[in-house]
Amino acid sequence: MTFSVVVTVRGYELDTQGHLNQSVYLQYAEHARWELLRAAGLPQEKLLASGVGPVALEVTVRYLSELRGGDEVRVTCRFVYGEGKMFKVVQQIVKDDGTVAAEISGVAGMLDLTTRRLITDPRSHLAALADNPDLLSG
Repeated sequence: MTFSVVVTVRGYELDTQGHLNQSVYLQYAEHARWELLRAAGLPQEKLLASGVGPVALEVTVRYLSELRGGDEVRVTCRFVYGEGKMFKVVQQIVKDDGTVAAEISGVAGMLDLTTRRLITDPRSHLAALADNPDLLSG
């Protein structure tokens, strides 16, 4: 199951054309990532106390359908792990009618806050800390 949060597009987030400003899509995606971690039992304070923090290494946004003020959207998020220090983050912003407004994909890692280097096995590290690690393997 893919994790998701609901967000309502607010008037102050609109650009001069009356649709959601492009930078706000990234904010919605960031919000969903943090909410996924929080729901898994990994709020920011817990991650920092363990000596690691998430870091975005690459982000791509595909804008597919206009969002306007008052639109309620579902922002999805799932982590896709492979081998090594990095993992994929796959997200969508979906309108109430099921139309995909945007696709956000990225590469992330977990940064050791002392050495300032990516940790070797982010999946295992997160799973060991999480109260609900199943949410982290969408």
